[in-house]
Amino acid sequence: MSSVCRLSTVEIMRAAGARFIQFSSQKYADDSIPKHVLGCAPIGLSDQEVKEVELAHLLLAFADKVGKQQYDRARKLQNLCHFLSSSTGNTVQRVVYYFSKALRERTDRETGRNTSKGSESKDLLAMHLENTIACCPAFFACFLKLPFYQVTQFAGIQAIVESVASAKRVHFIDLEIRSGGHCIVLMQALASRCEQPIEMLKVTAVGSGTASRQKLEDTGKRLAQFAEALHLPFSFKIATVTDINNLNEDGFESEDGEATAVYCCLMRSSMRTLPDCLESAITELRKLNPCLMVITEIEANLYSPVFEDRFNAAVFYYSAYFDCLDVCMDNSSPYRRELEETFLAQQITNIIASEEERKFRHMKIDVWRSLFAKFGMVEAELSLSSLYQADLTAKQFACGKSCTLDMNGKCLTIGWKGTTILSLSSWKFHAA
Repeated sequence: MSSVCRLSTVEIMRAAGARFIQFSSQKYADDSIPKHVLGCAPIGLSDQEVKEVELAHLLLAFADKVGKQQYDRARKLQNLCHFLSSSTGNTVQRVVYYFSKALRERTDRETGRNTSKGSESKDLLAMHLENTIACCPAFFACFLKLPFYQVTQFAGIQAIVESVASAKRVHFIDLEIRSGGHCIVLMQALASRCEQPIEMLKVTAVGSGTASRQKLEDTGKRLAQFAEALHLPFSFKIATVTDINNLNEDGFESEDGEATAVYCCLMRSSMRTLPDCLESAITELRKLNPCLMVITEIEANLYSPVFEDRFNAAVFYYSAYFDCLDVCMDNSSPYRRELEETFLAQQITNIIASEEERKFRHMKIDVWRSLFAKFGMVEAELSLSSLYQADLTAKQFACGKSCTLDMNGKCLTIGWKGTTILSLSSWKFHAA
């Protein structure tokens, strides 16, 4: 893990961006020639940081040529990025490596070198990434080492615990349960209630396909064993759907007297056609009359149809993410390598190289607010207890001081050294 005080990758990218603007304002016969890109280093940087700024500058110049469809010039910069970057190097080298690969794929698609829309269809990509998230040890290692996920988990579950404080029967609907770690947090909180003991906690997990069902059943068995150890009355249901767009009220087996809460983590952005499929899902969830819906989502503007805007937003977002990995996980960790190669690399490629077949279309909370308002949803205030849980969880990490917690209206945003990574928000439904 890195311990030397130096510019972050985001700061390196900012310096490179300022430098790129400066160079772009000057008239060169061919600004893709290396001598026009390298040299003239920013003042006050170490030799290593100068090299990193130069490398980041090459990446930005490469993206600029791809955006302008100047592919001959782009390939010269592509070769330089490939030669100077590395999937096992420092953080800047890793970011440049994966983004230059994505730019190369975009170039190949647009010039006909790659005639397919991508190596995988949208559905195959979705299935592959779902399996990666659900069972990949690297993802769990990331969850344990990086502060963002646990901060949102504990704060979000606290909000749900408060919303069902007076209920004896609780129905917890999880749209993306994965290993069910957050369910364990909920179970511990409910089992500790003294004045209002729980008569039944029912967890319903949403899944699709045979393979998904088997994983959900395994998760249900683990949760049942944990509930038994807590002496907590518990049942586990699976609502099987062919697609998240096909949620159906009947599949949740709701009963009178239950207090229903919905938990949604990192799933909204996987919906393929917003807002139609989102409206379909929310319409079915509204019928369940949930007392609260808690949502954790990536806080980044990666939905833009303009390639340049999307690239710039992505490069800063993933620079912060890779920086956090560098601090929280050993450089030699096989889990870190696997996470970067199988999960982050696929996200970056899909965001940068794809257009109509893009699966990852992350948006910031302000955009979601506008959509949710149309569907009759009202943002709820996160309590001081939820915010305290977020702060307490962040401080439990050695890197906690670098984890920045801020409020965007009623929404909590979690970032790395000021660059937002996730948002946590809670919602209620207007009466139909």
